[in-house]
Amino acid sequence: MELISVVIPVYNGAKTIKETIESVLQQTYSHFELIVINSDSTDRTLEIVSSIQDQRIKIYNYPKANGSVNRNRGLTHATGELIAFLDADDLWTPDKLELQYNILKDNPQAAVVYSWTDAIDEKGKFLRSCSHATWQGDIYRTLLLNDFIASGSNVMIRENVLAQVGGFNESLTNAQDRDTWLRLAAITDFVCVPKVQVLYRILPNSVSSNIVGMEAAQLEVIHSAFKHKKAASLQHLQPQSIANLYKYLCYKTLDVAPGKQNNLLVVRILWETVKRDPGLLQQRIIYKACVKFLIMILLPSPLVMRLINQFPSLFNMSTFFGYTKID
Repeated sequence: MELISVVIPVYNGAKTIKETIESVLQQTYSHFELIVINSDSTDRTLEIVSSIQDQRIKIYNYPKANGSVNRNRGLTHATGELIAFLDADDLWTPDKLELQYNILKDNPQAAVVYSWTDAIDEKGKFLRSCSHATWQGDIYRTLLLNDFIASGSNVMIRENVLAQVGGFNESLTNAQDRDTWLRLAAITDFVCVPKVQVLYRILPNSVSSNIVGMEAAQLEVIHSAFKHKKAASLQHLQPQSIANLYKYLCYKTLDVAPGKQNNLLVVRILWETVKRDPGLLQQRIIYKACVKFLIMILLPSPLVMRLINQFPSLFNMSTFFGYTKID
């Protein structure tokens, strides 16, 4: 059995860190080390982690830094042949490590394995399916068009191959996951466990709620990936990749509580979305988005919430994902 190093970076994660760690300790594959990188937390995070008695847990304290820096810090302490990352508010199903390990063992040509992901809310309640993709082998082309890995808590990677790409880009505070997966996909195959094993927790003030930062970082990553020699024959896909990004951003800008939307940002993202894919003007989703936006502007927030609860399908913006083009 190979040793798996699980890296959890955390900053002020007192509300979720215990449940996250317990989801690792409950794994059916038990030959792992759990490396917790505490990034100068000011709440009870360190106290909570220190109270969990398991010899596989190793805690390291560092000054506050972004997620890329903290994951790379974890890699400096990792001794396993395989690496898995877990964000401090996400969860794994008990068989996550075992099934991913088995499929990597059966596919020596692949250095990365991922599973399916579902989204949960602050209390752990199911929100929606995130990604149930099954792309395998050389997935570089598909990953250029859509980040179907869906979560930094998803993959397991052979340590020697991750070292070849230099870990995570520390200049990125957003989209660092997709950047790393793309650099890995340029040199190795991916394989998939077709089962939900990652529960991605969506929090109101998470990094993923910074739409402007996400937009800038994703565009940087996309432009960089298309400059790679692996993408030499794929340049025609870049407009499609950017159009897919704006459909996701359109979903994100409108998937907020009534009254919390940034009106100017919503207008700009809607415009960019249609500009990048004019075919959406023939689809119901763009008009649903406009109706939801206008209602959020014109009506009191409590009334909007009642309408959303009464007509959930009308206000469900996740339909944008159905218009992501990967061909």
